[in-house]
Amino acid sequence: QVQLVESGGGLVQPGGSLRLSCAASGSFSSRYVMGWYRQAPGEQRELVATITTGGGTNYADSVKGRFTISRDNAKNTVYLQMSSLKPEDTAVYYCSARKLTTVLWAYWGQGTQVTVSS
Repeated sequence: QVQLVESGGGLVQPGGSLRLSCAASGSFSSRYVMGWYRQAPGEQRELVATITTGGGTNYADSVKGRFTISRDNAKNTVYLQMSSLKPEDTAVYYCSARKLTTVLWAYWGQGTQVTVSS
């Protein structure tokens, strides 16, 4: 079993920055693809960014140029650096992991709240 624990959420003003962290443990493999999802109240969960073991990344159009996903395979940790935050970025952010050979995001963290408000 894989455990994912997010941290780093909080309240930030528009235009501000936050860095989320996700620490993986258990039977986690550095070969897993890692991703960040978010879910705003009344909305469906949406994919924000993904990163492969080799560092290949993909981003939702809504966060391109503002968010950066990275990972430290030695620490089994993935990060989401968020800059130029907007009120519409307000959501619960979830870390997730999947095996390279599947499209199923099988492992999820408990989520961390990010609120962008003045």
